Amino acid sequence: MAVSAVFYDNFVLSCLKGDIDLDTATVKLMLCTASYTPNKATHVFKSSVNNEVTGTAYTAGGATVSGVTTALASAVVKITADDVQWADSTIANARYAVLYISTGSDATSRLIGYIDFGENVSSTAADFDVAWDDTDGVGTFTVAAAA
Repeated sequence: MAVSAVFYDNFVLSCLKGDIDLDTATVKLMLCTASYTPNKATHVFKSSVNNEVTGTAYTAGGATVSGVTTALASAVVKITADDVQWADSTIANARYAVLYISTGSDATSRLIGYIDFGENVSSTAADFDVAWDDTDGVGTFTVAAAA
């Protein structure tokens, strides 16, 4: 299943203020159980995220996301990245994937967005894949048309 992220509200503001530069940032994707409740309006830093999964071939803090790019075309800003895989992993009950900028400190690692898988997803000695949507990538922003 291909997915796109729901962006945390403060992500866009942080980009406009220059607090985030996706071209140079270390972007990570972590998995959380259904016990985490995303709040796109109030969650700003990784320190707000709890209930991360554990499992074989899964490292706390998640996986580094490579190939992150941004582009503007036809009034749409699109963020793309390489798909993420935890190879030969045993991961139980992942409900959310949380995308963030890793600074090495949960208190300063800014949240980007999250994916709700819609149900608990698991792997048993198999690949756990997060594949971005072919059309929307990680996600898009539409720039308002001129009045």
